[in-house]
Order: sequence, then C-alpha cells, then structure tokens
Amino acid sequence: MSQWDGKSKGTVLGYKIFVFFIKKAGIKSAYFILYFVALYYFIFLKKSNKAIFYYFKERLGYSYFKSKRMIFNSYYTFGQIILDKISIAAGMRNEFTYEFDGEEILKKLLVEKKGGILISAHIGNFEIAEHFFGEIDINFQINLVTTDLEHTAIKKYLDRITQKPSVKFILINDDMSHVFEISAALGRNELICFTGDRYFEGVKSLPEKLLGQEAQFPAGPFLIASRLKVPVVFVYVMKEHNLHYHLYTREAQVKNRDEKGLLKAYSESVESMLKKYPLQWFNYFDFWDQLEKQSEK
Repeated sequence: MSQWDGKSKGTVLGYKIFVFFIKKAGIKSAYFILYFVALYYFIFLKKSNKAIFYYFKERLGYSYFKSKRMIFNSYYTFGQIILDKISIAAGMRNEFTYEFDGEEILKKLLVEKKGGILISAHIGNFEIAEHFFGEIDINFQINLVTTDLEHTAIKKYLDRITQKPSVKFILINDDMSHVFEISAALGRNELICFTGDRYFEGVKSLPEKLLGQEAQFPAGPFLIASRLKVPVVFVYVMKEHNLHYHLYTREAQVKNRDEKGLLKAYSESVESMLKKYPLQWFNYFDFWDQLEKQSEK
C-alpha cells in the first residue's frame, strides 16, 4: 500500500549546523551547504530515489536523464523549504516576500461564521502559512489535524529556537475524540486544516487518480469535509525564486456526503500545482504503489 511511516529524515546535529549558518551568515549560506546534503541523499537514499524517480519519469513523463537530475534538485528544494520554515519561525520573516492568489475566499469564509476546512498537501511549504495570513488583514485560529509520529528530538530542538506557533494541533485518536474537537473548533468560527495526501496502515483510504495513475488517499479529510456542511478550501504555499512565496487559495465545490467527488476535485487541484511546481512534491515513498508491484513481477 502507498503509505508513509510518519518519520522525518535528519538528525538534531544536522539541524544545529544549519541554524548556526543561518544566524551567522544568512539563509543563502545555508543553501550552499544543502548541495552536499542533497548529494548525500542522491547517492545513498536508494528507496526514496526510486520513488521520486518514478514520479518524474512515469507520472510527469520526463526523460531518464532529466528524471535523474531532478532527483537531486528535488532534495535540494526540499532542504530549502525546511530552512525557510526554520528561518521564518525564528523571526526572519522580513527576509522573504510573498503574494496571495485568492485571499478574498478566506475573507468571505470568515464572514459566513461557519468556520471552514482547509485541505493542503505535502507540496510547497504550507507550514509557514500562518506567518503570512496576518498580512491580508484577517484574524482566525487554525487547527491542524495531525498524528504524533514526528521525530521528537528534532521537534523539541526546533521548539526551543523558534517562536511558538499560533496553530493549534488536533491529534488523531483511535477513540475518534478528534471529531468532537473539530466540530467544536468549527463552532467557534475557526479553521480546520488537513493534509489529504498521506495515509497510514489500518486507516480507511479512498482511490483516486493523480497524474494519470490511481493512488490511495486518506478517507478521513474527505469524509469529514463532505459531511459537516462548512466551506472547504484547497490551500498551498509554493516556493518561488529569491526567497519569494506564493499562497494559492481555491474554493472547493462540495456536495453533501460526496467524499469521492471532493477527493477528485482535490486530486485535480494538486495535479495543477505539481505541473507548475514539479520539484515541490515531497512524498518520498511509493505513493502510487507501483514499485512494489513491479518487483513482484
């Protein structure tokens, strides 16, 4: 099954080295070090290399040699995304520029006072969105629905050096108590954010095509969003050149209890972003469940 194990790569020491260079010599100096980290990943991370190679060659249709080159570029871009997130959270927000595409959708959503659901993906850098929302003169609380499987040592270190996020976290629990937390937050006119492109073993999934090939998506975000009768918005924060970010907001047309229709709209939305920003796909595993099938032949 195309699933993620919930664990990030990297070590606390590695993060400390990058933070040192960011503080002493600036973000661009840390970018330079990333070349060597990306090269290490390119040489030694065989499993994720196969997965991302499949994405470039089979799903985007790149040539063999271009796909190989794009693997390195993908790791390098992912490293930049992480460093940008750390820098902004550490108080270097003014080093970056930004633009909004669809901010009127968020403003309209809050005026309706129903709360709302944001669905994003592991593309771009959505985790920095809260640092930019204040610039468009809207004030709201974001609740991120997530698991508690991240690398705790790295998380604790970053918590010490960065500003406390205003985002609240709703942890997914086996007893389904998170559903009541989501409902309560919506009742307070708050926003609920899901990522819709990773699921775990034992969790209900839904099939849908992405870039021409069927994959499995977590059913939860789409079941909940299609049943709560609140506005649903697709949101992405995509990195562009020279420390510039572009926030996209797209309103979803949701029919009651039509989770499959919402998932289809979501996959089409994600696909449009990937075709514009192919290097910002950060699912480094067998997302389409094709590599395992090929190995069984």
